Amino acid sequence: MDKQPITIYGRQKLGQELHDLKMVQRPQTVQEIDTAREHGDLKENAEYHAAREKLRFIESRMAELGDLYDSVQEIDPSKFAHNRVMFGSTITVENIDTQEKATYTIVGTYESNPDIGLISSVSPLARQLMGKEEEDEVVVKLPSGEVIYEILSICYKEIKF
Repeated sequence: MDKQPITIYGRQKLGQELHDLKMVQRPQTVQEIDTAREHGDLKENAEYHAAREKLRFIESRMAELGDLYDSVQEIDPSKFAHNRVMFGSTITVENIDTQEKATYTIVGTYESNPDIGLISSVSPLARQLMGKEEEDEVVVKLPSGEVIYEILSICYKEIKF
């Protein structure tokens, strides 16, 4: 299986979520189950059933994050020149038709958040920008149709969550 790229910050975020689930949320939920169990009849004990369901979700999420943690490869984009669009690049593009500008940073799938400009390296936009240089015009095929972008700048900027 190919390793998915992830930034240092994305791996830290992943590790923090996993740690919180293991060391904080799971122990709290186990305590909630014990407390609810003390209230008697488990068949009609809504608190008990809710806590058990919460524990199942936490354990499922822990397994999912553990698998993800094992399947990622940490990449430090600060070590690259970024003279072309690549993983970790922050790109400013301008829509040729509307003159609307947008800035995106290409990150791993787990850490993507389009609302704040972090786009997955496997997204249609990122894949079509990869390898391009400043001043290149790129015809990007998106679900909403074709858009022509000019790449105004490419650089590395530290990612913070």
